[in-house]
Amino acid sequence: MNQTMKYSLAILLALTIVTGCSNKAEVTPTVSPTEKESSKPATGTGTPSPTTSPAASAKTTPKPTSAATAAPTGSQAPPKSGAVQVIAKPESVTVLVNKQNSLPSSYEPTDLVYPDIPFVFAEKIEKRKMRSTAAGAIEKLFAGAEKDNIHLSGVSAYRSFATQKSVFQRYVLKDGEEKAKTYSAVPGTSEHETGLAIDVTGSDGKCAAEDCFGGTKEANWLEKHAAEYGFIIRYPKGKADITGYQYEPWHIRYVGVDVAKEIAAKKVTMEEFYNAVPVAK
Repeated sequence: MNQTMKYSLAILLALTIVTGCSNKAEVTPTVSPTEKESSKPATGTGTPSPTTSPAASAKTTPKPTSAATAAPTGSQAPPKSGAVQVIAKPESVTVLVNKQNSLPSSYEPTDLVYPDIPFVFAEKIEKRKMRSTAAGAIEKLFAGAEKDNIHLSGVSAYRSFATQKSVFQRYVLKDGEEKAKTYSAVPGTSEHETGLAIDVTGSDGKCAAEDCFGGTKEANWLEKHAAEYGFIIRYPKGKADITGYQYEPWHIRYVGVDVAKEIAAKKVTMEEFYNAVPVAK
């Protein structure tokens, strides 16, 4: 019996060992598939990418927005020297209009009237008009000239943007753009568009807006007395490199009596008076 029992116990022990080995073998395969699958994404990040990409995209989305916001701010930077900038207050009586300072293309004075002075033409048209303040002043200037036996006539006063465009294009066709710019303004940069400027000549109409007007008794009177009525010779002799235009003794501009007298006393241009950058440089 003892021998039989020992034999039975030996069989049971062998069976226990075999069963234990088979359990460990079953555990190993359970871990392996997990390790293999987790190792696949490590070698090919395509699997996790769909999950992380939207997050990354969401983070980068604001970038275009910030760039677009910055662009308008940058566009507000002051223009470089020589660039044309649009005037903020075109209605000012002392506004500086030249090749670097342009009136808005839509600007039109709201107080244009017909001054009671003679013109070299009879039609009551646009170029007879001036702003009310300047119109009153030119009437006094003409009356003052009459007292000194100087008889003046108007040639051209206000011009709209459209009219100036037509005038400039006509001169370009005649003399070419480069030469035209020495005596005619690009639309938007003409003083005539302010309603504060006027070209004048003698009552006979000769030398109207022509070089031959210089040196006449009418031109000499204007140079001596225009400031008393608030006007200046806008493009004086020898100042073309500053104003950008040749000498025009017939072109007078209203700026008010105080400013006109100071400019005349100093014998400077508006550019020099306001310490602006010379136009031709």
